[in-house]
Amino acid sequence: MNVGVIGGYSCSKRAYKLAREIGRLIAQEGWILICGGGSGVMEAACLGAKEKGGITCGILPSYTGEEANPYLDIKIPTGLGYARNILVVRASHCLVAIDGKYGTLSEIAFALSEGKPVLGIDTWDIEGVVKVENPQKAIEYIKRKIL
Repeated sequence: MNVGVIGGYSCSKRAYKLAREIGRLIAQEGWILICGGGSGVMEAACLGAKEKGGITCGILPSYTGEEANPYLDIKIPTGLGYARNILVVRASHCLVAIDGKYGTLSEIAFALSEGKPVLGIDTWDIEGVVKVENPQKAIEYIKRKIL
């Protein structure tokens, strides 16, 4: 199972903590973490996954991958900028959105258009996004409703 974690390249301490925890929990389940590969929420989720021995994959916006966070196992430079967001969505079975701005909004929109489940923690309030209180509730939902 590939779980996408989406959110801003800059984020609050709270969002960083939430993302790190969702990364840990994804790894504990033996799932692969997919993200945009950069800093902020993406970095925190990857750090959490690595702390628990998980596998992380970043689909990066540049040709060089220079923006890759240090916790990625697989780095996929695309040269597509924000257009790579559709690849993050298509590579994921479901997505967890934490915080985020317009880039995250585009990923949410792509995911909903593709019929992929999106769970949201402190993110956009949009029809179709399942609000969850915390990372533990997100994992419970995935195990109960998506697997």
